[in-house]
Amino acid sequence: MAAAQLKTLVDWFYEWEQKQPDNVYLRQPFGDEFKDFTWAEVGQQARQLAAYLHTLNLPPASHIGLVSKNCAEWVIADLAIMISGHVSVPFYATLTADQINQVLVHSGCKVLFVGKLDDWKGMKPGIPTSVHCISFPTYNPDADHAQWNDILAKHQPIAGNPAPSLDDLFSIFYTSGTTGNPKGVMVTFRATSEAIAGTAITVPQNLPNSRFFSYLPLCHVAERNIVEATSIVSGGTVYFAESLDSFAKNLAVAKPTHFLAVPRIWTKFQMGILGKMPQKKLDLFLKIPILNNIVKKKIRTGLGLNDTVLVLTGAAPMPASLIQWYRRLGIVIQEAYGMTENLGAVCMMPANKVKDGTVGKLYPGMKVEIADETGEILTKSGWNMTGYYREPELTAETIDADGWIHTGDVGELDSEGYLKITGRVKEMYKTSKGEYIAPSQLEMGFSENSFIEQICVVGQSLPQPIALIILSEMGRNCDPDEVTHSLKETVSELNPRLKSYERIKKVVVLKEAWTVDNNMMTPTMKTKRNVIEKKFAPNMEPWYDKKEVIIWE
Repeated sequence: MAAAQLKTLVDWFYEWEQKQPDNVYLRQPFGDEFKDFTWAEVGQQARQLAAYLHTLNLPPASHIGLVSKNCAEWVIADLAIMISGHVSVPFYATLTADQINQVLVHSGCKVLFVGKLDDWKGMKPGIPTSVHCISFPTYNPDADHAQWNDILAKHQPIAGNPAPSLDDLFSIFYTSGTTGNPKGVMVTFRATSEAIAGTAITVPQNLPNSRFFSYLPLCHVAERNIVEATSIVSGGTVYFAESLDSFAKNLAVAKPTHFLAVPRIWTKFQMGILGKMPQKKLDLFLKIPILNNIVKKKIRTGLGLNDTVLVLTGAAPMPASLIQWYRRLGIVIQEAYGMTENLGAVCMMPANKVKDGTVGKLYPGMKVEIADETGEILTKSGWNMTGYYREPELTAETIDADGWIHTGDVGELDSEGYLKITGRVKEMYKTSKGEYIAPSQLEMGFSENSFIEQICVVGQSLPQPIALIILSEMGRNCDPDEVTHSLKETVSELNPRLKSYERIKKVVVLKEAWTVDNNMMTPTMKTKRNVIEKKFAPNMEPWYDKKEVIIWE
């Protein structure tokens, strides 16, 4: 797409608002009912909020925060910030008081939209008194805040169709902080538009009646791209998940045409399917021609994915065996790879030319090089970030003088443009024998064991690595002796395929699952390896010295 043809997200929104004002854009569930927002209603509310923001007399391009779980008002508030000429800075809804304070102070936000949260009382002490807060309606609004409905009642929509320029700052994405403090990734409207154009060949953007299901954090680059940006570009409808309990029901109603899930969600779906239909029975039904299509359609319909055209996974490695398992059911999961710094858009698996073991083929306009000494993946495109906010030294470490982003991932690029990820530069460690270990590759070796839900390979101070695991629901419900036997078999099958110093010495079955709440996982379901290693460091050598191969905590 030539520069003259690039449009900002605001321009795209105005286009659909004019073409289909009465079509439903956002669908917010409340139990079995929906509160619907048409394109015209979303536009009017966004303009009214923008008019209110103008009354606050903020300097142009001020940073405005947004903290909430996904809901219709999240998107409306984001549009209002764009229309008013300011910069949206969304935060994870799971932050503690100290964490929200750190990012609010660092980003210099003057205003904060506060929405659907599980623990606003716990978060509130972290909000600086200088920050002006606006409460979403219906989600326990704080009486100390300016109120959404009051603003709508008192303010006329801002006149006309004000829009930012392509080179204006669109948003600051704070990373989830797997290590250290979150970094503020600065992204322009041009970068977003370039990414939309660069991925148009592989991401369907003009399907009739496009439907999106929003449940992963909208402040994360993947959900912001696949749900918010793609829905605005396609003129589709966004359905939201009301809660974790209603997730399955909400998804089944939405019947999305575009659906993104992280590997852990796909594993949970698989466990749910196998809980109703054991693998042996499923294998039998899939071999019988009459039953094959019936069973596959029933499973897809039950998940709400029978109409899905684009089925994506990303944010963490997904075992090839799990992707192949779904493919047998007629669900072709396309793996995508990227990072916030390149808008999550490096490559995606083509649905019609799958190459298992890779994370897909480079998008047009994306350049990749592999560093000679380290094997690190370097990327360059028209959708590079401009840098980390207020972090010039970190920016210089990540983007070199030639404009290449140093991703921190180690990988290989083949002659057809398919990329394979083999590890993380910072996650690779030396054992006490002085040999390098890439833990993520070893973890993938356990992927076919359905008794395992989470795994983290550790052992910097040990001669051989050990695997810390959390059992799946199936594993928890099985006899411990059966689980132990299964884990021993997995280790016995895996180790001969590894180099001598990579072989797993012990598997430790832990009691407590790793969650966002106990700080073992990021809000995007990535394992916080450094936190886990630190927590269990005192236990490493005693576990290593035990006689048993499988150890139960």
